[in-house]
Amino acid sequence: MRKVLIVLLVLILAGLFGADRYAESRAEAEVARQVAVQYRLTSEPSVSFGGFPFLTQALSGKYDSVDVSIGAFTDQGISLQDVNVRLEGLNAPLSDLMNGDASSLTADKAVASAVIPYGIVQKQLADRGVTAVARSADGNVLAKGTYSAPVVGEIPIDLTVSLRLTDEGVAIVPEKVAAVGFQVPLAAVKGMFTHTIPISGLPFGAKITGVEPVASGLKVTGEAANVPLNRAL
Repeated sequence: MRKVLIVLLVLILAGLFGADRYAESRAEAEVARQVAVQYRLTSEPSVSFGGFPFLTQALSGKYDSVDVSIGAFTDQGISLQDVNVRLEGLNAPLSDLMNGDASSLTADKAVASAVIPYGIVQKQLADRGVTAVARSADGNVLAKGTYSAPVVGEIPIDLTVSLRLTDEGVAIVPEKVAAVGFQVPLAAVKGMFTHTIPISGLPFGAKITGVEPVASGLKVTGEAANVPLNRAL
């Protein structure tokens, strides 16, 4: 008799686990579909609900977190890589998720990040004479280019630049300049090479709040509060 009860218990637990996984996969697929459609992505993003069990959260209509990995994304003509968003405190009745209805879906908070590759940064500065952009070993952003000096002509220069957030995007501002055998005025270089990359926000309405150089490019991060998904998607 005890063996029978144990077998029944195992079967019940297996059934509950299977139902939990099935419901979660359906919800993840629906969120991925909505994001792909609204952002016109060529492929659906990876979506993962945090917390376990899923059905407990589904019954309450409140989910701890949802991670959305979009990957590549273009905004205002700027190609971004490694675009990721974490939705915290997602309010979503399971029936709405299953039926594809995003009208009542909201998240308490959205935390987003993306990388502007150094190749894209260089293209933004190419018409100013910049030929390469990279992160140095000490964590600074370096740019190589040419400076048109009076009489002398084109001079190869190395720039150390700072990153600043503005209402228009991420500003790249020269802070140091070096040229072999020449003294190049920093003020002139600032006037020539200062440039703003036009990116003011991230998916789900996240406003950019930080930028830092990483190995592959400029990593921007942002947040948004009380996010209605029917507008953010």
